[in-house]
Amino acid sequence: MTIERQQTGQRMSRIVKHNGTLYLCGQVCKDATQDITEQTRTMLEKVDELLLEAGSGREQILSATLYLKTMADFAEMNAVWDAWVPEGHAPARACVEAAMARPELLVEISVIAAGR
Repeated sequence: MTIERQQTGQRMSRIVKHNGTLYLCGQVCKDATQDITEQTRTMLEKVDELLLEAGSGREQILSATLYLKTMADFAEMNAVWDAWVPEGHAPARACVEAAMARPELLVEISVIAAGR
């Protein structure tokens, strides 16, 4: 069984492919000075970019785990999420409150997807 790693550094790979399944490392926003809506939007843009690079897309997401700094942002994050997920293709999902790696980060996502 072949394991393919893309954008690999000392600590992690941004994409790992194994048996037709894609594993993306945790993604955060592009600009942590923004509010939860913008952080969520740009975080999901980064997911789109990685999925495209790996030969997949939103419709192939199997599972997503979202980490929120505070559950007070749950509704606003979900508004962006709901508009982003293609109708009929909602993945299995979990959302938890968690301490972030940097205090200005409000949301992070980890994604598992099928390759095309």
